[in-house]
Amino acid sequence: MSNAKESSLKKILGYAGSHRYLTITGCVLSGVAAVLGLVPYICVWAAARDVLAVFPKLPAAEGAGGLVKWGWLAVFFAAANIVLYFAALMCTHLAAFRTAKNIRKAGMAHVMELPLGFFSGNQSGRLRKLIDDNAGLTEDLLAHKLPDLTAAVLTPVAGIVMLFVFDWRMGLLCLLTMALAVVCMCMMMGGKNAGFFHRYQQEIEKMSAEAVEYVRGIPVVKVFQQTVYSFKAFYSAIQSYSRLASDYAMSCRKGQTGFLTCINGAFALLIPAALLLASEGDVRRVLVNFIFYALFAPACGAMINRIMYMSEAVMEADEAMGQLDQILKEKPLPKASGSRTPKGTQVCFQDVSFTYPGPARPALSGVSFTVRPGSTTALVGPSGGGKTTAGSLICRFWDVTEGSVTVGGVDVREMDAEALMRQVAFVFQDTRLFKESILENIRAARPEASRQQVLEAAMAAQCGDILEKLPEGLDTVIGTKGVYLSGGECQRIALARAILKDAPIIVLDEASAFADPENEYQIQKAFETLVRGKTVLMIAHRLSTVQNADEILVLADGRIEERGTHAQLLEAGGIYAGMWEDYQRSVRWKV
Repeated sequence: MSNAKESSLKKILGYAGSHRYLTITGCVLSGVAAVLGLVPYICVWAAARDVLAVFPKLPAAEGAGGLVKWGWLAVFFAAANIVLYFAALMCTHLAAFRTAKNIRKAGMAHVMELPLGFFSGNQSGRLRKLIDDNAGLTEDLLAHKLPDLTAAVLTPVAGIVMLFVFDWRMGLLCLLTMALAVVCMCMMMGGKNAGFFHRYQQEIEKMSAEAVEYVRGIPVVKVFQQTVYSFKAFYSAIQSYSRLASDYAMSCRKGQTGFLTCINGAFALLIPAALLLASEGDVRRVLVNFIFYALFAPACGAMINRIMYMSEAVMEADEAMGQLDQILKEKPLPKASGSRTPKGTQVCFQDVSFTYPGPARPALSGVSFTVRPGSTTALVGPSGGGKTTAGSLICRFWDVTEGSVTVGGVDVREMDAEALMRQVAFVFQDTRLFKESILENIRAARPEASRQQVLEAAMAAQCGDILEKLPEGLDTVIGTKGVYLSGGECQRIALARAILKDAPIIVLDEASAFADPENEYQIQKAFETLVRGKTVLMIAHRLSTVQNADEILVLADGRIEERGTHAQLLEAGGIYAGMWEDYQRSVRWKV
């Protein structure tokens, strides 16, 4: 466990760069401040000694003249402690903020290098949490707990020395209470509780995820008059978290009770010890020492408290770096071996097999087909058959496991990423629109495009009725002041992007999946503009959209089971013919 923590701390400081020296400076200043903070206790002892040396003739005694000196010394060292600790925290805070910034930048830079397919399996909210929130967890460690760690190490060393300077017997009793407090703390944090923080974070994430799903399902709850208990996953997550937190709290009750008793119970040992020592005759010296130890013992308890809270912050940082490593361990696709220029727009799959990371079952097995320049090839078949996977390999969302995918005779793995993206326009099933104006949403495909070009693309995508009803037309910001678009309208905006990009190869992935009949008609008209003269790979469930395709491929279980034109496949009476019959039956069905 110690090695893991040291490793995490080393990783965090690795992100600090030149600012690690600020962290080191802050820790040194914190250590010096902690040692200076012990000096006022010595001043109190010296003042008590001088007072009791002349007691009860204090007002006229010359020996009491040193009280002012000891008082000012105590104030000076207390002020020095505050100033140095403030300077230490300034250094560590500056370093912490910059380190967290570097962690976020490193995480985002790595994410930008990952294949596009990585984002289809990782929600943006999860990625934000892994990078942003976990980087934030390291701030508390560097800003507060690391300088406190230095103080927590140096203060007990100096404190133990001070315990034995004035009276080793009282010092030994105080040290005993400290040792017992440490034992009680180990009881709380060791054994079965050692991995608590990791389990706690997992339960929090699980409960948060289920809460989001529950909130999304509230309309269903209201419509069908269900209760929270019908959402078993959410209820189970709450119960699991509750059991973990309760079990941990109950398991700590003995250790926490013992810990508080030990760090606050030094008086129970010091008072009888002082009485026994005073019986030997030197009452005034014993009383002076007792005053010192009675004041210093609670300070020793504060030292132990610092260690406990510091270890909690280290566990948080350890967990944060562990989760961040989940992203950093993801490997980007190999860089293109060359920068070959494609000759034409023919897309060719040659004996392609592909398996997603994790599952053992391949998504595609031995798939071969060619999309000729200027033609349209449609992929149809049951869900999970590999249609979307095939389309994503053209854009190099992933690299093939076996075989090759070529564009214009060039393997996509040998093409520069930017050059490949200039060749292909991809219209997703799930449209991604930014919280920006419609103008900027469409212009994302070609940032240098003029306003007129964007408007022409929008009109070609049949977006005229959308712009007419919006308060500011092209300049309307989506997602603000109640401005939201339907699924079909969002799809038309996405098509406008593809039209503006004017790439020679088009991949349409269920582009009309969420459209109502009116939107579907307009989307089909937009398709006519988009695909004119282009090489098109169309992925569709609605068979009405693929009747005119030059070739239809039926994918099932990752293999091409049938291929041909619409008429040829109907005549063959195979899978496609059955799908067509089911589609026709669904069209005729009425309530």
